[in-house]
Amino acid sequence: MTKVLKKLSYVAAISTALGLTGLVSAHAASEHKHSHSHSHADEAQKKVHEGYFADDQVKARPLSDWEGDWQSVYPYLVDGTLDPVMADKAKHGDKSAADYRAYYDVGYKTDVDRILIAGSKVTFFRGETAVNGDYETDGHEILTYKKGNRGVRFIFKKVAGDEAAPAFIQFSDHIIAPEKAGHYHLYWGDDRAAVLKELTNWPTYYPANLDGKQILEEMLAH
Repeated sequence: MTKVLKKLSYVAAISTALGLTGLVSAHAASEHKHSHSHSHADEAQKKVHEGYFADDQVKARPLSDWEGDWQSVYPYLVDGTLDPVMADKAKHGDKSAADYRAYYDVGYKTDVDRILIAGSKVTFFRGETAVNGDYETDGHEILTYKKGNRGVRFIFKKVAGDEAAPAFIQFSDHIIAPEKAGHYHLYWGDDRAAVLKELTNWPTYYPANLDGKQILEEMLAH
């Protein structure tokens, strides 16, 4: 009888161990599958960020995607805070750090140092001077660049507000469907078609509550 009980205990222990092994294997497989699906999602997102996407992936976005208090990054380029970004680009790109700095000096340049977006109202600050307008969506345009990748401009037109506020604003942030922006490039002017043709100057804005070091870290991370 004792031998039988010992044998049964042994069988139960083996069964339990096998059961746990199965669970662990299943969990590992599940984790692998989860990780695999994430890598696919990340890869797809990276492709979009680089400007490779299908037209039907582009969806209308509300102005609330860019709601918040934003600061220009241009002063951080001028004072040298972003020099490590230029050095990093030189390591992986085809220009020197000085050449990249010159390129971004043209790209980031603006005297609009702060933008506040709340509801339909967009306020542009030049130092202590502010102008604002109420904006509503005016669709989007897909642009194809020389190297073959593409970008989307989400366009809003002024329907009320100060005369000095631009008639059109166009957001570009490497996102092509509704999603809160972490930063963005903004183009503006009074001629919709002319603003669409602007490709060299793209004032860039990050959240106003970040300091230069945090913006530097964000840029290096991407």
